[in-house]
Amino acid sequence: MVVVFGGAFNPPTLAHKEIYNLIDKVVGFDHFIFLPVSNKYNKSTLIADQYRIDMLEILVQELPKASISLLEIDDQNYLGTYESLKRLSGMYPDEEVAFIIGSDNLVNIKRWINAEALIKEFKFIVINRNRLDGAKIIENDQMLNQYKNNFQIVAGFKQYISSSAFRDSLDPFYVTDEIYQYIMKNDLYRGNK
Repeated sequence: MVVVFGGAFNPPTLAHKEIYNLIDKVVGFDHFIFLPVSNKYNKSTLIADQYRIDMLEILVQELPKASISLLEIDDQNYLGTYESLKRLSGMYPDEEVAFIIGSDNLVNIKRWINAEALIKEFKFIVINRNRLDGAKIIENDQMLNQYKNNFQIVAGFKQYISSSAFRDSLDPFYVTDEIYQYIMKNDLYRGNK
């Protein structure tokens, strides 16, 4: 199985590392791909792509089955998760591809580009976050429930760490020591990058 973890990784935190470890323990995988969104995605708080790539490169050094895909970084326009997963599936034709999604994002997945095709054609690993129960969200939504076999709920994620919490506080508790050193060296998240 190839597990794809899309996100801003702005910055990558200990929670991102914990998700890797949890999914490896509970689901198992051959490949784990971090898929950072590019600055073309409309998110005002994103720092430059290269900084986020550099920090992910630091993180994956500790994660033996992890790599980084620059598919979305290299795209001229933001095409959405569906197009990215189709292209990644083409790179791994003999493996199932699953996308990690937090239950907080599952609530809004129907607003995503090509949402129905995405839900119908791909597997999802749902991490419960912010006290939102992914199983209940799926059960109470007609379209999600129709494809409920494409969703696997993974319990046991106990981290209350977020990239935005780090950006608000610059507290080194939220990131690895190496990533924190990189952030300080490059003077990131202080309103000037």
